[in-house]
Amino acid sequence: MAAGSPVSPPTRYAVQTMLPSILSKSRNEPLLARDRRRLCRLLCSSLRTATDLQLTNAAAAASSPPSSNSHIASSPNSYHHYTSVLQSCVASRSLGTGRQLHGRLLVSGLGPDTVLATKLVDLYAACGLVGHARRLFDGMPKRNVFLWNVLIRAYARDGPHEVAIQLYRGMVDYGVEPDNFTYPLALKACAALLDLETGREVHERVLGTHWGEDMFVCAGLVDMYAKCGCVDDARAVFDRIRVRDSVVWNSMIAAYGQNGRPMEALSLCRDMAANGVGPTIATLVSTISAAADAAALPRGRELHGFGWRRGFDRQDKLKTSLVDMYAKSGWVQVARVLFEQLMKRELVSWNAMICGYGMHGHFDEALKLFNKMRVEAQVTPDNITFVGVLSACNHGGMVKEAKEFFGLMVDVYSIKPTVQHFTCLVDVLGHAGRFEEAYDLIKGMPMQPDSGIWGALLNGCKIHKNVELGELALQKLIELEPEDAGNYVLLSNIYAQSGKWEKAARVRKLMTNRGLKKIIGCSWIELKGKTHGFLVGDASHPRSAEIYEELERLEGLMSDAGYMPDTMPVFHDVGDDEKRNMMRSHSERLAIAFGLISTPSGTKLLVTKNLRVCEDCHVVIKLISQIVQREIIIRDVNRYHHFVNGECSCKDYW
Repeated sequence: MAAGSPVSPPTRYAVQTMLPSILSKSRNEPLLARDRRRLCRLLCSSLRTATDLQLTNAAAAASSPPSSNSHIASSPNSYHHYTSVLQSCVASRSLGTGRQLHGRLLVSGLGPDTVLATKLVDLYAACGLVGHARRLFDGMPKRNVFLWNVLIRAYARDGPHEVAIQLYRGMVDYGVEPDNFTYPLALKACAALLDLETGREVHERVLGTHWGEDMFVCAGLVDMYAKCGCVDDARAVFDRIRVRDSVVWNSMIAAYGQNGRPMEALSLCRDMAANGVGPTIATLVSTISAAADAAALPRGRELHGFGWRRGFDRQDKLKTSLVDMYAKSGWVQVARVLFEQLMKRELVSWNAMICGYGMHGHFDEALKLFNKMRVEAQVTPDNITFVGVLSACNHGGMVKEAKEFFGLMVDVYSIKPTVQHFTCLVDVLGHAGRFEEAYDLIKGMPMQPDSGIWGALLNGCKIHKNVELGELALQKLIELEPEDAGNYVLLSNIYAQSGKWEKAARVRKLMTNRGLKKIIGCSWIELKGKTHGFLVGDASHPRSAEIYEELERLEGLMSDAGYMPDTMPVFHDVGDDEKRNMMRSHSERLAIAFGLISTPSGTKLLVTKNLRVCEDCHVVIKLISQIVQREIIIRDVNRYHHFVNGECSCKDYW
């Protein structure tokens, strides 16, 4: 266009007709009507001002030398409108409009401006085009801390996480001082990579700045150490913070929960409330998850009530954590009620319920829900879904179905099997005595079998007294876990079951020579907010005399019903009377007896055990449930057992 030629400003109609095509190019959801109107108004105004600017620049070209910044000073309205439109694009993830404006900025000479370019980098990063954002970033001569943070945040969120750390180091080398937004982002990348060394390096730098007590930075440090398994380091950071908000408390509670220390998570939640810091949704979700892992049902129910009183009853995230907690605590029916109350069922909700059915061996319910998820809800299962389904097959003894679901996962959904999936399949095959199939499956695994795989095979060998394959499985386990006494005990028991007492004694002597000790059986029950633990033969409880009196009373009633102790599970070369006395005081029996004398008639009991329930105790608990007419739930190291009216949910398959 020749200088001085008239330029017609765009009409509002032209902009309105142009916006739909621009916005349709965005990868995100359509904008709300008010957002579309605002963008239309801003863009129309900016384009009109930019047109006026072209006329002004053309008229002044003959008398003024060109300058990259003179037009900014002479047209503050244009500059303001561009920043406003770009900010709106970032907030609404309007990629199409942002690209249109990017091109116009380049034409008008505003492209190199640091503020506008930073907003463009933010827009591209927010819309997932990190490569575009990086190219724009690399071409900028001046980079402030906000610009560095925008790009580091994108890589810390979407990866590669190594690039986020490289940018953090590049920022320091460039001479830009990180701030309280930079450090949490760098720490997040370290946590994702489990890069403890770099995390400590960032921590050391933080200590040399005034950000050492910033709550967001400290929360990032706690999370990084927790993800890397250094819970005590996380607690040391937490303890040094003088003023703690809910973010810091939540980070530390989650740290305990994620690292297998649920009781400490529950205790810290109480401390949080005692310090006057109100629990948030994140607090409740983390603490309820800890209650689920600790099988602390009373504490979980208390948190459930607290959340409802605080008005969180419509929060699906909280309900999903409660579904998981109730399922893991044996209250599957309550979990299902909460599941049905969810306003929107995400994949994580379906997984929680399916896995809940799976761990309790409710194969039919797990399968029905799995089919409903795929067919009615049109939700695509993931690897966790299939862990739940295969677990249900395993606990239900469904070999054919387990193999079919394994094939469905691989062939239809193209999900690469993990060690967990293989473990479920090996376990169900081993339980069924199909050792050739199980061993062929192990040999064909694309990854190295871990201790869970060989442990599942060894357990099957114990059930079916397969000494030869059991010896092979133990050898593999010793290579992987030379200090785990449980593996030696299992093989010793296989020998004892087969009457090979000399070999059993040899294995136990090998344990002694290596300084290994058998894990002592322990069971615990929580009543009125207090956990009561029992060891085998325990007489230390204040109500020990009453507990043994209750057991003696029950034994008499069981004998009248025809019960005869099965001493086979006692793998010691001793007399039957001594074996019976040893079995009589197994820890789960003591915990159940204590529960019976401490609660009203009809109360459901939940007992947790650190080892597998033995065969005789399984028979005894079935009889007790019938005699006292109570539901008794045992959560052992392998699965849940629901004893009701003389029957168990496992149908004697565990």
